[in-house]
Parts: sequence; C-alpha cells; structure tokens
Amino acid sequence: MSHPWWRRAALTCAALVLGVGLAACGESPQGENTDPDQVDSVEVPELGACRVLAPDDVAQPSNATKAVDCSERHTAQTYAVGELPDTFDEAGYDDEELGAFAYETCSTKFEKFLGADESLVMRTIVSWAWFRPSEKAWEDGARWYRCDVVGGGEQTEEFVQLPESAEGLLLGRPSDRWMVCVSGPSVTDSLKISCSEPHDWRAVTTIKVGEPEEPYPGDRVVEVTTRDYCSDSVGAWLNYPVDYDFGYTWFHEAEWEAGNRRSVCWAKTAD
Repeated sequence: MSHPWWRRAALTCAALVLGVGLAACGESPQGENTDPDQVDSVEVPELGACRVLAPDDVAQPSNATKAVDCSERHTAQTYAVGELPDTFDEAGYDDEELGAFAYETCSTKFEKFLGADESLVMRTIVSWAWFRPSEKAWEDGARWYRCDVVGGGEQTEEFVQLPESAEGLLLGRPSDRWMVCVSGPSVTDSLKISCSEPHDWRAVTTIKVGEPEEPYPGDRVVEVTTRDYCSDSVGAWLNYPVDYDFGYTWFHEAEWEAGNRRSVCWAKTAD
C-alpha cells in the first residue's frame, strides 16, 4: 500500500519512490506561468516564496513558476533551500542518492516548519515537494534544492489555498481543515480529504516499524506489525468500545529505502 500523501523522492524515470514518479525522461516542463529568470537559474531559490502550483507541477523535477505575494492566493510556499552536499558535485542529474537526501532534508525541515512531529505530519493533508535545477543549470554546475509545502497530496486533483504563511500550521491542536480523512467504504480505495468535510475514516495514530539503520524486514512483517498495533491503538483512541472498525496504511521496500519507517492507523468515525 503506497503512502497516501506526497513525499517527493522519485528521481529516475524507472523509479517509483513513495508512490510518485517523474514524467518522461529529458528536460521536463517547469510549470505554467514560468519566470524566465528562474528556468535555468544556477542561484539558490528564494526562501519563503509563495506560488500557485498544481499537482502536475510537483510531478516534475524542476519548477520555475513565478512567485506571488504571500498575501495573495497561493498553494505552495518554499520553506527550505540550500546547496547540495559536495558529494553531489560530480553526480548525474538522476542520481538515486538525491532521493534519500531530499527525503531526509525536506521531511525533517517540514516537521519543524509546521510545528509538528513525524506522526502528525503523516496525518495532515498538506505535504511537501522538492525541486532541483533544470538539466541545463545542472550541467552548468548548479547544485541546489528547494522544498515546498503544498496544499494537497498524491490523490489531490486541485491543491487548496494555504494561509499567508504555513509556518506553525500544526502547532497545538490543528484544525480539522488540515487533517486527513477518507470518505468511502475503505481506507485503501477511497479519496483522501480534509477532515472538515463529511468523512467515514480519520487518520488517528502512526506506528514506527523500524529504525533508520535497519534493513527492510519484508512486506509480511511490516503489514502484520502495523495491523496488530493499529487494532490496539485505534481501540484506545475510541475509548475502548465493544465494537469498532479500524484500517491501516503500510509501506513497501521502496518507501523504506527512501527513509520512511511509519505506518498510519485509521479509525472509522464521522467525527
């Protein structure tokens, strides 16, 4: 079962990491309403910039969409930028190690930016996407990364508008507007939506199924460990009713190799 939200780490045309793959090989479009000065820029992007991005935009390795004032409508905000480590100086544009670096860097900074822990960010409808230079800029020596928080996830048809700044969005008790739920008979085959909308399932807890240095234990171990934990965890979250339904979202080896170690537990509830 793939991750229900975008955590963009796919790097080659053949790779499918965290459920997101790149478009066709070669130079990819860099979004609509592009800024010519950004298209092949070798300079590190502007931190804090806001943009109107769509799901198709974050499916590309690079992006040059024009920035807008953050007081205007926007669906993305750049929360982390920087130079790639020196180890990537001679790396190819599609070097698979870039995915692991992006996952570790962007996911860690994502938690800090939103004011949440790893469990909470896996239960929010907002997610992150990362971008690198264009292929031409890469050939010219550009080695930067850009992490954007975006108002949606893998199944989102249209991103939602973000607040003027998404910093601290999940501090305290987050609004249902930003938490993820499901409307449908099951967690696996239904659309993920905001919990402020009518729903049948809510993501309520997560389970850590391994440590960073551990090898992948196999699909069966991850699934059974997740199922058993979620059965108890959801029961406790619902205050131990006599009967209740629960679901779980677990992950495969590709996600494990990219850095993910958590599964998500779902409670059947309209609240």
